[in-house]
Amino acid sequence: MRGRFITVEGVEGVGKSTNIAFIQSMLDEKGIPYLATREPGGTELGEGIRKLLLDKNQHGMTAVTELLLMFAARAQHIEQVIEPALADGRWVICDRFTDSSYAYQGGGRELPTELIAGLEKLAIDNYRPDCTFILDLSVETGLSRAENVGEKDRFESEQIEFFNRVRQVFISRANEDKRFHIVNAAQTLEQVQTEFRDILIPLMDGYRR
Repeated sequence: MRGRFITVEGVEGVGKSTNIAFIQSMLDEKGIPYLATREPGGTELGEGIRKLLLDKNQHGMTAVTELLLMFAARAQHIEQVIEPALADGRWVICDRFTDSSYAYQGGGRELPTELIAGLEKLAIDNYRPDCTFILDLSVETGLSRAENVGEKDRFESEQIEFFNRVRQVFISRANEDKRFHIVNAAQTLEQVQTEFRDILIPLMDGYRR
């Protein structure tokens, strides 16, 4: 049976890494094989592109260049990692995917949605996750949490208005498709993970290797 493709999205500091680890623990409990990966990245080529995209010294990178690099890494990621794992029956849990391009390059950088949609069709043939969690939190709270993680990268160094636009696109997209699940990341960790569990258990119970 084909695996499930699960993505976790949100602005900075919402707790993606913590909750991805929780999803992995649930899959371990059920004995479901899985692969955890991230974007940009996930492959040798993708990790090289990631370094460029996050490098604060890349001041001259245009929004279109940034978008093209994202999709170049994503196309490689799908071909080399994601699709082979799913075809083999493994679940794939990915830290960010195409929804982040709509949010960060579309909302944050204010590129036209039509441009991103066209590139999505061209580069990855509208390849979509089965289930997407959006951890939602006020930008101010998220950035405050992220400050404790380490030195800021090129995206984390953006102004608050940038992240407010990012957040609004995530919310807007979540209202358009039933694959999305918005989880209030301002709750306690126990409450957040209860929501994750309630959504994932039916998917897991319906899965047979």
